[in-house]
Amino acid sequence: MRRGTLSHLSRDDRVVQNNWFEQGGQRYARFRPGYPPALAAYLASLCGRRRLAVDVGCGTGQITVELAAHFDEALGLDPSADHVANARTAERVRYEVSPAERLPLPAASVDLLTAAQAAHWFDLPAFYAEAGRVAAPCALLALVSYGVPRLDAAPGVRFQHFYRDEIGPYWPPERRHVDAGYADIDFPFEELAPPAMEIRRDWTLSQFLGYVSTWSAVRNAQLAGADGILQRFAADLGDLWQGKDPRTITWPLNMRLGRIESGV
Repeated sequence: MRRGTLSHLSRDDRVVQNNWFEQGGQRYARFRPGYPPALAAYLASLCGRRRLAVDVGCGTGQITVELAAHFDEALGLDPSADHVANARTAERVRYEVSPAERLPLPAASVDLLTAAQAAHWFDLPAFYAEAGRVAAPCALLALVSYGVPRLDAAPGVRFQHFYRDEIGPYWPPERRHVDAGYADIDFPFEELAPPAMEIRRDWTLSQFLGYVSTWSAVRNAQLAGADGILQRFAADLGDLWQGKDPRTITWPLNMRLGRIESGV
């Protein structure tokens, strides 16, 4: 056993780390970082009416539940039934299985549309057309993404090598939009300038590897038979993580914010 990989972890954590590269909505719900409450509060502050917030491509509801604190209702929509089945619950939150390009909503009914870490998967012209159809007067659209996680010291150096040189070739082409903070996508709306925000978590090694396991690039690497890359990274990070568990990890938040005009 390599130093710092399993011996100091609980039984539950050992099970998680031994299977850290498995996929599924349950792991997505457990390991994807939530968004800071300040983000939902800020978005709500830009909305004149707060009846309905709709989170499109909601995954397992990381931001959906935060929006419910500021709106009469928050609706999470995702094309994955597995994600919806494992979504976080809260008062005034409901979920439906639905693609971004065919929103199951009446015209002029939505005060806030969010897409968090999801818009790069959409057919954007079709989604924007739907946004224009369902938007209430002065509705806000927020495309949110978080960048590459930042770790300090040697684990950060090893992670950057993994992200750039090892797992990098397995990212789908759409990932480039996330790395660019969505600055390179078409956004035909009256745009607002957001404040600087970040996600911050104090995570154990097992939690961080669990998060990495939810990446589409990891799934692609597995399908290509490149599991060795994943296992070497986990072992190396275990060696380097010693002496500081948990570690602080941050993700910069990027946003494109705009007012939706009917018929866009």
